[in-house]
Amino acid sequence: MQTQNRIFDDLAKFVNGAAGTVAGMGREAEASARERAKEWIGGLDFVSRDEFEAVKAMAAAARDEADVLKARLDALEAKGAKKAAPTQTQA
Repeated sequence: MQTQNRIFDDLAKFVNGAAGTVAGMGREAEASARERAKEWIGGLDFVSRDEFEAVKAMAAAARDEADVLKARLDALEAKGAKKAAPTQTQA
């Protein structure tokens, strides 16, 4: 009976050791895959959400400023056309 218990004990130790090794290999594989994914994504020219939002706000502000300047230019052109029209009819 002592022999059987020893065989089972050794088998249990072996199985526990193998399970621990397999679990460790799984963790290493996952960590390696994550690192490779980070390197791959880092190599692409992605921007962070904060950088995107900042550039988006700058573009909106530039668009608004362009609209204001266009309105001023249209007003100046209309004013210039009004002044030019009477002189052309007099000539």
